[in-house]
Amino acid sequence: MIQDRSTAPCYVVLGATGGIGSALARHLAAARCKLLLAGRKTSVLAGMGVELDAPTMFFDATDVEKVESCLCRAHALFGRVDGVANCIGSLLLKPAHRTTPKEWERTIATNLTTAYATLRASVPVMKDHGGSVVLVSSAAARVGLPNHEAIAAAKAGVAGLTLSAAATYASMGIRVNAVAPGLVRTALTQRLLSSAGADAARAMHALGRVGTPEDVASLIAWMLDPRQDWITGQVFGVDGGLATVRPKVRA
Repeated sequence: MIQDRSTAPCYVVLGATGGIGSALARHLAAARCKLLLAGRKTSVLAGMGVELDAPTMFFDATDVEKVESCLCRAHALFGRVDGVANCIGSLLLKPAHRTTPKEWERTIATNLTTAYATLRASVPVMKDHGGSVVLVSSAAARVGLPNHEAIAAAKAGVAGLTLSAAATYASMGIRVNAVAPGLVRTALTQRLLSSAGADAARAMHALGRVGTPEDVASLIAWMLDPRQDWITGQVFGVDGGLATVRPKVRA
């Protein structure tokens, strides 16, 4: 629903230059929400800021203090923060014995530490009026997939963080939820989906296709909406059935 921007909700999108984050930012901007966009790709972020008429901040969200500064700036700009979406993520497909300690630490930092930083920074700016925090887990945290050990561990951590934080902050009116996507067509997965395994990747999903950023972004936008104020502590699968449905074998 298009709304009057003077009374529109105020949101922060972390990872706004990624596939899901950029789709979410455009979705929210089309609804005339007020946005602060954050990301690591300077030129892409600047372009999005111009396109969507939104302020931007460039930083690495593994830096907890930078995330805190971002939320403080959003509060100063808008007078309130109604929702924060952390769309930051990475993809590492390696078995545990081939994953280096540095790769493990980077995967945990990018996916789990940034989720912690998002929650930590959101509470002070939402505690007086409530709000919504949406994190991104993964279908890989819900079903065993080969060679996903690091990313599955990180995203399972996000799911656990979501549930505990939802319980902790419910009395403040702060809702905490997550999405758990299947394979989504983004820059991160471009190489995977252009390889010989693309058909197999699609076949893993009962609905017969991989996801689009818009598939995930529309659900995140719905969860951010203040009208969904009776939903918290949920990890919503948006995965074409990957985590819960086995595709029918075609003869």
